[in-house]
Amino acid sequence: MRIFDPHIHMTSRTTDDYERMAAAGVRAVVEPAFWLGQPRTGPESFADYFDSLIGWEPFRAGQFGVRHHATIALNPKEANDPRCRPVLDLLPRWLDKDGVVAVGEIGYDSMTPAEDEAFAAQLALAVAHDLPALVHSPHRDKARGVQRSLAVVAESGIDPGRVVIDHLNEVTVKLVRDTGVWLGFSIYPDTKMSPPRMVELLRAYGTERMLVNSAADWGRSDPLLTRATGEAMLAAGFTDDDVDRVLWRNPVEFYGQSGRLELTDLDVTAVDPTTGNSILRGGE
Repeated sequence: MRIFDPHIHMTSRTTDDYERMAAAGVRAVVEPAFWLGQPRTGPESFADYFDSLIGWEPFRAGQFGVRHHATIALNPKEANDPRCRPVLDLLPRWLDKDGVVAVGEIGYDSMTPAEDEAFAAQLALAVAHDLPALVHSPHRDKARGVQRSLAVVAESGIDPGRVVIDHLNEVTVKLVRDTGVWLGFSIYPDTKMSPPRMVELLRAYGTERMLVNSAADWGRSDPLLTRATGEAMLAAGFTDDDVDRVLWRNPVEFYGQSGRLELTDLDVTAVDPTTGNSILRGGE
């Protein structure tokens, strides 16, 4: 089983996690920029953090045979802090870097006017830099947040196929399924989704445009729940090809739109079997 975790915060994890992930079949990850658990006091701390996402963390991952990519953004929670807003002017410096495969996480936390402005501004940056966008759906009032997110995406003019709305569940999947955007699901020990619940959604809605991630961070989470989801799919009668589509080919296809995925020299075959074409670097 080959696994690409499309949303995991490895800065919060230990090298033991990388070792266990590699043993479980995880060969590639995307780490979105996010809130660190306490307020940052200015844009300089973001600069150091972004540098670590494109420098130190890929090096650390590489020691265990895991290919690391990142998404860069001002996250929704800190979009409300005026000390952090100048980060929006600094983002283009990192959005042009190799290994940055999307703008994210963007979207809503509390659905404030400040979040509206930051969300729209960063979707515009995604269009300007020809990058996909990773949208965080809020943990509170999620259905309204997803509806509002879809409206902002539509207003932005970005191709819906270059957007993933993450942290979906049984209620919100119905709102997103027919909009053309990608659907992201986070598998957690206690909250969000579980492997059995994810299997039922895959039965109901199919495997197309479905992304499954662990979203593991500094809270209670598990970077091996992508593997557990694949095993639950097989136990429920899904084929090896179904599992490969959800856990490998789908994230490669989505983030491959950036033209910056680098999966060479991994012990996986990064070719879409339906077309025979490499999609590692956006079809090059």
